[in-house]
Amino acid sequence: MNTDIFTAYESNVRRYGRSFPAVFTKALGATIWDETGKPHIDFLVGSGALNYGHNNPRIVAPAIEYLVGENILLSLDMYTAAKRDFIEAFVDSILKPRGLSYKIQFPGPTGTNANEAALALARKYTGRSSVMAFTNAFHGMSLGSLSVSGSASTRELGGVARHDVVRIPYHGYPDEAFDSASYIDWVLDDPGSGIEKPAAIILETIQAEGGMNAASAAWLTEIQRICRKHGVVFIVDDIQAGAGRTGDFFSFEFAKIQPDIVCLSKSLSGSGSPFSIVLIRPEMDVWKPGEHSGTFRGNNFAFVTAGAMCKMWTDSKFTEGVERTAVKLQALLDRLVAKFPKCIEQKRGRGLMAGLKCRSPAIVGRVHDVAFEKGLLIESSGPNRDVIKVLPPITISDDELHDGIAILDQALQEQDNDD
Repeated sequence: MNTDIFTAYESNVRRYGRSFPAVFTKALGATIWDETGKPHIDFLVGSGALNYGHNNPRIVAPAIEYLVGENILLSLDMYTAAKRDFIEAFVDSILKPRGLSYKIQFPGPTGTNANEAALALARKYTGRSSVMAFTNAFHGMSLGSLSVSGSASTRELGGVARHDVVRIPYHGYPDEAFDSASYIDWVLDDPGSGIEKPAAIILETIQAEGGMNAASAAWLTEIQRICRKHGVVFIVDDIQAGAGRTGDFFSFEFAKIQPDIVCLSKSLSGSGSPFSIVLIRPEMDVWKPGEHSGTFRGNNFAFVTAGAMCKMWTDSKFTEGVERTAVKLQALLDRLVAKFPKCIEQKRGRGLMAGLKCRSPAIVGRVHDVAFEKGLLIESSGPNRDVIKVLPPITISDDELHDGIAILDQALQEQDNDD
């Protein structure tokens, strides 16, 4: 297939086209086809932006109806029927059943827009400037989000210095013996620590790009307690781990916590259309009108698809199916860990957000290439790119799940035989 035009005209910054040298034309559910007609099972799903699969009919059907009806597509932050319907669906289907009460901010359409808004609001609310962030974190590609990301190479992008960020070890870093939550509590209490009280602590409950590191419920509960004790805004970046990825809608539900601010994007639209929101504890909504803005915060097409996605969470058959699929995936990955000890060190993540920590980046690279040849899309993560990310759609069929894992098994087997 001809990819010359991409090489000739697209910027060197492209990544996934190099990793998957094919021209894709069609997608449905967990399968994506290239222009030769070859199918590929998708364990990449737009880096977590297509949790509900490609072209999910329950999400796409109302969007098609909306598109052919001469309805509003862009509205800034004006009131529209589509926005009203989304807010009602999100509140009634997602927030109220979980006992959550938040105001909803519509920033720009991407995850980094949401994080920038959350950080700015926390600083405005507290009057303080510094933010605590964690090792191996990733929060986006704009300057504020880059500043609270963990990778040194990532933070160097943009060419300007990032100030007012205190870097703290994440749960289990460098090992389980170190209690980073107690450390945070200690330095915030100790006037001799040299660490000023921050405006906010921002974290991912599972560090996707950082290597699929998963925080425990106990650690998250303690971080929330510390934030409440010290008057620090607790921000959960649920951009990749949220919107159903872990098996619950929010990735923090298992810990029974209620963050002050929650950022959502990626799979929030359910369709791959750009959309993000910031959930704000009502008393923290101290914005003045127009103080934080963004042209594309009124993506009405995304309001429609997101509303349809939210309503799926009121369907017990759907939620039970997601839970069963998460259990199946974890069991299948456990078998791979046991079968290939020379290749895999451990399983990471939680629910349908899983990873396989391998013994070297070279193993991951070869497994990736063999898997692609056999019809499976996977990607790597971690500071050393030594973790295989396993992100099937949460709606994946049993057959597609088993077929995808079978290909991963074959790719690991080839690597195991080579060693």
